[in-house]
Amino acid sequence: MKIILALLLLTVSHAFAQPKDYALTNANLFNGVENKIYADAIVFVKNGKIEKIGKKGDPIASNYTVVDCEGNYLMPGMIDVHTHIDNLASAQRALKSGVTTVRSASVSAYQDVSIREMVKSGKIPGPDMVATGVFVTPQLGETILADTRLGELIGGVNTDEELKKLVNVNIDRGSNFIKTRGTERAGLPDTDPREQTYTAHQLKVIVDEAAKRDIPVMIHAHGDEGAYAAVSVGARSIEHGTFLSDKTLKLMKEKGTFFVPTYITLVDLTKPGGDYDNATLEMRGNFMVPVAERAFKKAHAMGVKIATGADNGYTSKTTSSVALEVANFARMGMTNFEAIQSSTTVAAELLRLDKQTGRIVNGYEADLILVPSNPLEDINALQDALLVMSNGHMAIKRLPFGKN
Repeated sequence: MKIILALLLLTVSHAFAQPKDYALTNANLFNGVENKIYADAIVFVKNGKIEKIGKKGDPIASNYTVVDCEGNYLMPGMIDVHTHIDNLASAQRALKSGVTTVRSASVSAYQDVSIREMVKSGKIPGPDMVATGVFVTPQLGETILADTRLGELIGGVNTDEELKKLVNVNIDRGSNFIKTRGTERAGLPDTDPREQTYTAHQLKVIVDEAAKRDIPVMIHAHGDEGAYAAVSVGARSIEHGTFLSDKTLKLMKEKGTFFVPTYITLVDLTKPGGDYDNATLEMRGNFMVPVAERAFKKAHAMGVKIATGADNGYTSKTTSSVALEVANFARMGMTNFEAIQSSTTVAAELLRLDKQTGRIVNGYEADLILVPSNPLEDINALQDALLVMSNGHMAIKRLPFGKN
């Protein structure tokens, strides 16, 4: 295993250390901002950024590597704001699915911080990682081994001082976000996802402590009571939100709290295989899926900002994806344009990266994917990324299919 990992690192590092300058020609361009397609576009990429948008016939200097998009549709890379990627193979699987930026939703030992730094230094092509480090939860279990300072929390993470300590260890270790919980999990057969865990006071301690260092907080909350408490104390986003009430959704709209439904994960509960395969969870999923759909439709109608998260680790068994989440958003009432923006511009805003990624405009990171048909008409096109570029690195390129 160590030899395989070393070879993977060597291969990826050699291939992606220095991004080339590209001219992506013959593209039908969806820039992520306007509900339209620009035909015959050329996207110039220089030093990992989008240099300019041109059109057919514009001169291309000899230092650009020309990539013929063959009339396919170029759009911003998708963003997964709720993932549990903790290894290099999973990061590569995310890229292959068309995801160029992710936010960790906690890992066991700061692997997300390491992945982020490897991407930044050009050792691996991506995706860009927004790290949360260790889950702020009442019992850390084996995660207590992530940092020697966490040994003091072996009895639990419940008092104000215990909560503050874990928040600050996470930030000291390089976390960009803090993740904590308002309710129990749905993915364990012996817990009820509606049950509140941390109180409003405890959640406020976490949010306020993180805010001292300008770090936002994402809060796991299926149940309404835990979600309302989280929103009331200033959560940046509510994750899952299956049982959200009108009262909580109205408060989210008022405060600008983002909603990350992770709907596709509930669908995963209902089917054999995937990341979950348990009879109790299958029954639970069949109950929760229509409830979650109602919450989504209410949130959308109220104008709550909704972002995409697939809530998986991109393992070899994973069957969920951001592309499927987007397709479900469209099925549940969003226009294709709105659904795609949930995975691009809205997700970038949630992560406070909206001045860097999520759209194809001059000066933004070259985070791009190429899909085979117009995504504004065919939302399923997002499930077939023909090309993936992350920070100007050509991570995946399947064209041309023919051989000379």
